[in-house]
Amino acid sequence: FWSNAIMKHAFPYAVTGGFLGLPITPAEIVDKSAISTFAVAGIAWDGCVTNRPGARFGPNAIRQASHMLCGDDHPLFDVSPVKHTVDLGNLMLPNTSLEAMRAALAPQASRLITQHTMVWLGGDHSITLPLLRAYHAHYQQPLACIHFDAHCDTWESHFGEPSGHGTWVYEAITEGLVDPKTFIQIGIRSSGERAAREFVNDQGGRIFTARELRGKDGAGLQSVIDEVRQRMMEAGNPPLYLTFDIDAFDPAFAPGTGTPEVGGLTTAQAMTLLEAWHDLNWVGMDCVEVSPPYDHAELTSNAAATLIWTWLCGQIAAKK
Repeated sequence: FWSNAIMKHAFPYAVTGGFLGLPITPAEIVDKSAISTFAVAGIAWDGCVTNRPGARFGPNAIRQASHMLCGDDHPLFDVSPVKHTVDLGNLMLPNTSLEAMRAALAPQASRLITQHTMVWLGGDHSITLPLLRAYHAHYQQPLACIHFDAHCDTWESHFGEPSGHGTWVYEAITEGLVDPKTFIQIGIRSSGERAAREFVNDQGGRIFTARELRGKDGAGLQSVIDEVRQRMMEAGNPPLYLTFDIDAFDPAFAPGTGTPEVGGLTTAQAMTLLEAWHDLNWVGMDCVEVSPPYDHAELTSNAAATLIWTWLCGQIAAKK
């Protein structure tokens, strides 16, 4: 009895391996005749943080936290990602040069997005720009993007350097990688000059600030859900990318991040939005800025693992 039970539902603390306990299978040895629809890959880079480091440890912490989710079905979608997903491990990348990292990431990302719907585990937010470049080249059109964050990431320079984790939105829009009208920011609340704070609105996009969302429950979020869906449909339902900076959450829900900002989203708010948007034309996602050295009781990595699991389950349900 016990051996059968443990094989079916191993205790989370006893599980080893990758996301959801899946075996780590490097991309170069994945059986091309049995490629999974979805894949997870870590981008363990934090060379552009402006405050507390540690996001390089994020991918493995998210994997460990995901073991609590086991292989059981999502209570809303009634599916599990386990049979549909492969964990490719962490990509091999330089760790001292942003340009060298991006140059090494580009060909790997380009190859993987032709084979899987990818979930990228960051890493700091500077990884999103080269990923969007790869998706833009693959789809040959600007992407729509939903961006959860406390920070606007629209600065024209990164503390005197031309690029970093606070410039990628400005760069993505000015390079034409994304369609400004379908660029949505959710949870923005940090201080900053007006030109940066309102950049996305000024370009024709939409910013839902954390203040605008304060106190909204499931019913209160319906107007947000509807407005975003309408924007996507009016634009022809373009390829849509999700980038989720974990500091979109209030530090009460996710303290383990490089630049925490009080007054943020709740985990329940984010899950409500992701569940409601599960049937949009998603092509990939990343989750960034999880910094385990500053986490407490695995709150942050649990939040990250659960939102990724939620997104994957929604995708599987939508494809069914």
